[in-house]
Amino acid sequence: MTSPAPVAVPSVLDLAPVVPVVVLEDAADAVPLARALVAGGLPAIEVTLRTTTALDAIRAIAAEVPDAVVGAGTVISVRDVSDTMAAGARFLVSPGWTDTLLDAMKASGVPFLPGVSTTSEVVALLERGVTEMKFFPAEAAGGTAYLKALSAPLPQARFCPTGGISLASAPTYLALPNVGCVGGSWMVPGDAVAAKDWDRVERLAREASALRG
Repeated sequence: MTSPAPVAVPSVLDLAPVVPVVVLEDAADAVPLARALVAGGLPAIEVTLRTTTALDAIRAIAAEVPDAVVGAGTVISVRDVSDTMAAGARFLVSPGWTDTLLDAMKASGVPFLPGVSTTSEVVALLERGVTEMKFFPAEAAGGTAYLKALSAPLPQARFCPTGGISLASAPTYLALPNVGCVGGSWMVPGDAVAAKDWDRVERLAREASALRG
């Protein structure tokens, strides 16, 4: 008997206030890490394609953690789109975009967040009918002041700022009208993952999930 297809994701920005950005060196850590994040209230999990184990990690989470909404980050090519979709990714995140990459992400049929760091990039995406974006690298690119400045002339654009955001700074981003969620890695610290301290990850995830509402 086959498992039911996962429910479609309407918007990554509305799943939780924080999307954990996960870098995994060992695919065996993927399932217990995802379970800890979900238990802490963070169902959307971005597994970045920065390691050779990333696709195996996405595949494992998709197969074994049904309450997780696993996505792929650092998507920078058409091949990345096809590989991650085949592995079970339910959303896609890129640090930047080109017309070719944008077309591939649109054709994937799942939500995607193309990365932007300038006003012109935001306008170009709006021209193409894309209203949800990743703002990266958030702190280096102007942080909350930059996003606040964009909200008046471009209110239709919504963002997931990522890059340099912490538990302390996240609430300031989340208070902005054009921010749906933030991306961060503080709830998956490297030492906790190396020690397989999933209880600590769950505690940190619970703190993050309580940042709004």
